[in-house]
Amino acid sequence: MLKRLLAKFRHSLYRFEQYTVDVIYGRRSGWRASIYGGFLHLNSLLYSGIVQIRTWLYRKRILHDQPLGCLVVVVGNLTVGGTGKTPVVEKFARSLAERGRRVAILSRGYKSKSEPLWRQWWRRISHGGEPPPPKVVSDGETVLLDSEMAGDEPYMLARNLPGVLVIVDKNRVKSGSYAIRKYGVDTLILDDGFQYLPLKGRLNLLLIDKTNPFGNEKLLPRGILREPIKHLKRASYVFLTKSDGQPDGELEDLIRHYNREAEIIECAHRPSYLQEVNGEGRMELEALRGRRVGAFSGIAVPESFEGFLRELGASVLLTKRFLDHHRFTSRELEDIFRQASEASLDYLITTEKDAVRIPPELRSEVPLYYLRLEIEIIDGTHDFEEAVSRICFPELIRTSAASRATG
Repeated sequence: MLKRLLAKFRHSLYRFEQYTVDVIYGRRSGWRASIYGGFLHLNSLLYSGIVQIRTWLYRKRILHDQPLGCLVVVVGNLTVGGTGKTPVVEKFARSLAERGRRVAILSRGYKSKSEPLWRQWWRRISHGGEPPPPKVVSDGETVLLDSEMAGDEPYMLARNLPGVLVIVDKNRVKSGSYAIRKYGVDTLILDDGFQYLPLKGRLNLLLIDKTNPFGNEKLLPRGILREPIKHLKRASYVFLTKSDGQPDGELEDLIRHYNREAEIIECAHRPSYLQEVNGEGRMELEALRGRRVGAFSGIAVPESFEGFLRELGASVLLTKRFLDHHRFTSRELEDIFRQASEASLDYLITTEKDAVRIPPELRSEVPLYYLRLEIEIIDGTHDFEEAVSRICFPELIRTSAASRATG
């Protein structure tokens, strides 16, 4: 009885979260949505005040950042989810590592599993109250944690970036210090770190989804903004993601209104191949053309993922959408697999981020693959290379700048 009540409560909570997301993204209409939207708006005013006070305290040095004596690169958003940040972090980290930097990616490990409470207490007792060390997802050679313990994005980065450390802790000052002390890194990349003010970046890479830059331009919880648009001024480089290559003068004017110095780099997420989930099989994208497929995902903008499949020529006959970072239950996956089989689909496709949450023991009768996406710079390649060179070859950049100035 109690188990059934708890399951019913969790389901109701999930439906409420989904309804809230739909209201924020404007997917709901009617008087209920309007009243709830008004309630969220009042809360966003309070949130906005807190954010701006916190930023002011750091700007006036009442609250201080904590330098670690190491180069820090910040990659982040003004909005929650949906900008395609992880492939950009991956591309930037790979470029730095290939040029000889010893790189560590610092993540907060959103929705990663914490240590059991009894183990936390035992550690405090046995180590004299000393806080636990950060979680090392990858030491640069071996992936040490799964997605449940590491979080989806840190696990993906660790798996795709041999030679790069990936470390998880909510306290990025602590994890950065640990990476420097234990592994001798010389470059720290703060994944999703634009709002993490205790650790100041020398370069701030700000990502903006070109298809939906700022939502309804309201702060959480009424909108998708984490901080006001005017905080664009902190960016060193602005990456316009999901670009179609067409100019958007209105968006660029808005960026330039708040930040006249940052270079603007346009990039697109390009499908690369199809990889078997929990297997070694790989298929070319052409295999989707004319095929009957199902798509399921737990990401912020599922429309983008489903759109890729249609552009590749697939007939998407089954779609299942879950909240961002949703951890699938066995029953949910079995239900999806059953529906795909009953519909006689050729393939079942998910995202790479979702694939890491599918247990290997659960098998689908319909072949199950994830769509691998990679970043392509379509405008501003020189600026991207310059950003990497500013880190790897600072003396060369200074010499070049001096030559231009005297020339």
